[in-house]
Amino acid sequence: MTTTEESIESGTGSSGLSRRGLVVGAAMTGGALALSGSGITRAASPMRAQDATPMAAGMPTAQMQEVLDELTNLSPIPIESQPPFNARQLPLPAEAALSLLSKRGDPAQELVLSVTHTLIPTPNGDIVSRVYTPEGTGPFPVLVYFHGGGWVIANLNTYDSSCRALANAAGCVVVSVAYRQAPENPFPAAADDAYFAFQYVAENASEFRGDPAKVAVGGESAGGNLSTVTCLLARDQGGIMPVHQLLVYPVTTFAPEGEGAATIEEFALAKPLGAGLLQYFGDLYVPSEADRQNPSASPLLATDLSGLPPATIIAAAIDPLLGQGRQYADALEAAGNDVTYTLYGSVTHEFFGLGALVDEANDAVAEAAGRLTESFDAAASGAATPTA
Repeated sequence: MTTTEESIESGTGSSGLSRRGLVVGAAMTGGALALSGSGITRAASPMRAQDATPMAAGMPTAQMQEVLDELTNLSPIPIESQPPFNARQLPLPAEAALSLLSKRGDPAQELVLSVTHTLIPTPNGDIVSRVYTPEGTGPFPVLVYFHGGGWVIANLNTYDSSCRALANAAGCVVVSVAYRQAPENPFPAAADDAYFAFQYVAENASEFRGDPAKVAVGGESAGGNLSTVTCLLARDQGGIMPVHQLLVYPVTTFAPEGEGAATIEEFALAKPLGAGLLQYFGDLYVPSEADRQNPSASPLLATDLSGLPPATIIAAAIDPLLGQGRQYADALEAAGNDVTYTLYGSVTHEFFGLGALVDEANDAVAEAAGRLTESFDAAASGAATPTA
């Protein structure tokens, strides 16, 4: 679990707050909390002065709100009101960030040593990937990354900032994969592409200046879903297992219940992701109710989650996916896996790639890089890593 500054044990003290209550309280005051099976621990980054004033639940920080306001300025058109072709032309938080940076005269990109493109062969055809290489001589650890966008919108450009930040922070090559999207290619196309792309990179890591013993998987939102599904498929099909899974506010079920359903209702009108957009994506990617029960679509519904690699789950406090991400962390931990779950308060879905504007994004990237590095180092030392 994450090394921390202070610990708040669940079920102790005179406040009578439950573990869930402590999480909600943290979200009201900003900062980040890391949760483990033994209690709640504050993440490595302390609360900054500008976050010290308590905020109402669901109220973004000033930095986060600036991005949301700029997104509204760029387009008031709800994505879910449009057919997929139109939806793909509408701006996302990444474009809002670029707009703000342009107005300030600040650099639009974090520099890495090189960015190239290559084709990854799969049984369903070649897939374009973008390869980010950090400074250094290599061979490097490798992170195979899957972008978000609900399996319908967004692309490699949309998540460029996340990949650059992770390449530098973790000192790894990042291979960002352009998997097929719905509705033209509904489930299981994206899941298949993710699995086969990971297997190719892991088998041919030297082509990417990578170390074949140090290949991890990660992604945001829909990409977080594809990342953990890749691990399940690797276990069940006898493939190469990632050494780590980085899951940034992942979709873990298309049949939400309990806390998973409750936070969809609680943040139904949240921006940039609300209940309507979440349903829009689900209807296009997994139109079949039967398929929604498939663990390759809804990994939370898997009957067996044992034998998976260490997981880092990063959550945003203002996000309809908050509940199902927490449920998945609990389920992975209950199955005996190494799990770190960190809730970043007063930020929304899509905050992770906004490091040029939102402080919490930098904290989250640093946490992710630290956890990845732990797994890369463990692989180098021959420490036990879950395998198929």
